[in-house]
Amino acid sequence: MLVAAAASQQLIHPLKAGARRVINRATSHTAKQFKCQMQQSDPPDQRRKFTVAIEGCCHGELDNIYATLAHLERVERRKVDLLICCGDFQAVRNLDDLETMSVPPKYRDIMTFYKYYKGEKVAPVPTLFIGGNHEASNYLWELHYGGWAAPNIYFLGYAGAVRFGGHRVAGLSGTYVAQHYHWGHHEKLPYDDRMVKSAYHVRQLHVHRLMQLKQPTSIFLSHDWPNLITRYGNSTRLFQQKPYFKKEAERGDLGSPANQQLLEALQPDYYFAAHLHCKFPAVVQHANSAAAANCISSNQKQQQQQQQQQHADASVASSDRVTRFLALD
Repeated sequence: MLVAAAASQQLIHPLKAGARRVINRATSHTAKQFKCQMQQSDPPDQRRKFTVAIEGCCHGELDNIYATLAHLERVERRKVDLLICCGDFQAVRNLDDLETMSVPPKYRDIMTFYKYYKGEKVAPVPTLFIGGNHEASNYLWELHYGGWAAPNIYFLGYAGAVRFGGHRVAGLSGTYVAQHYHWGHHEKLPYDDRMVKSAYHVRQLHVHRLMQLKQPTSIFLSHDWPNLITRYGNSTRLFQQKPYFKKEAERGDLGSPANQQLLEALQPDYYFAAHLHCKFPAVVQHANSAAAANCISSNQKQQQQQQQQQHADASVASSDRVTRFLALD
């Protein structure tokens, strides 16, 4: 897990290993309070600074994750405002949900989400998550466009965006498989062996929805990595730790081309991912794309120039945008 200040351009620090085992209490927030925060639409100059905890693959370990946050708040005396989980959340409510999760039967475990769904516990920190490749797909399908999976726990949907503290947080659920990318969602219960996998595969429609975002995005989430991200970090060290990644990265197969497309189009301040169970930081310097003007009519050019003059304060034409990427295990 990593803790970051969303309004700054600097990651604060990762949480010490082993802290998940510490159990402590934390003040709870109601889903209603979280909903009010999520719907804020502050202009850029009114965005507030807040502390975000980032979890890679959750795998249903909510009790341990919240215990870690309680430990952090007690030791560091810092309030965590938002927890973000980058997939494999495993929002399993009951034993029937396990039948729709793509894992070998011996690894099917109900874990701890059901306690929060039933109201036995309330998430002590507003929690936001996307889907991965190990999910209760039947339940997430009910929340296809996003919604409250449990009090104070919000699913971003298959492709969604919300505001928190004036910052836009957007995300894409699932993993990329080229075979299913241009398909629609055809799955229906009961899932067979193929449907239980295709249900969580990314579709072009989901990416198209996110490509419509026009305002700045502070944080973007995906489960698998952008397929070219290894070119922007210390790939030598990564390949030493994971030698079998090298050939895939050279072919451009280590990750998702759809995620790469979103990274280049949205240019978020931060991009977090998981899936490959290793830590990999990167810094992406985006080329200044002020002239996608080759295909734009003269009238559109004039309109763009007028808009640029009206919003000169927010213009970043003089400097390229930077995305700070981090994959967690």
